[in-house]
Amino acid sequence: QVQLVESGGGLVQTGNSLKLSCAASGRAFGGYAVGWFRQAPGKEREFVAAIDWSGLKRDFTDSVKGRFAVSRDDAENTVYLQMNDLKPEDTAVYSCAAGRQWGTKTFNDYDYWGQGTQVTVSS
Repeated sequence: QVQLVESGGGLVQTGNSLKLSCAASGRAFGGYAVGWFRQAPGKEREFVAAIDWSGLKRDFTDSVKGRFAVSRDDAENTVYLQMNDLKPEDTAVYSCAAGRQWGTKTFNDYDYWGQGTQVTVSS
């Protein structure tokens, strides 16, 4: 069993940056791909980014390419989402998920999920 806890969310102004963390406990993170998802009020949850178990493969949704980066530190059992040049449309609850499968952009395809952290970008 893997427990995931996100942190690092907050309120920032347009153009600023935030770095989210997804910390795992209960089992080592190694061997799991990790995805980041977000859900804005009144909208469906959407895929944001993912990193594979090796850290060599990354995937991003088009709207965040060039602005967001994803990395992992398996020694710390943590995956990070660096978000730069934030925009009001990035406002959402951001959640991480871990799973053995690579390449999926569907939240429910992952095996473990965090509760999420709120990111609010003011204009």
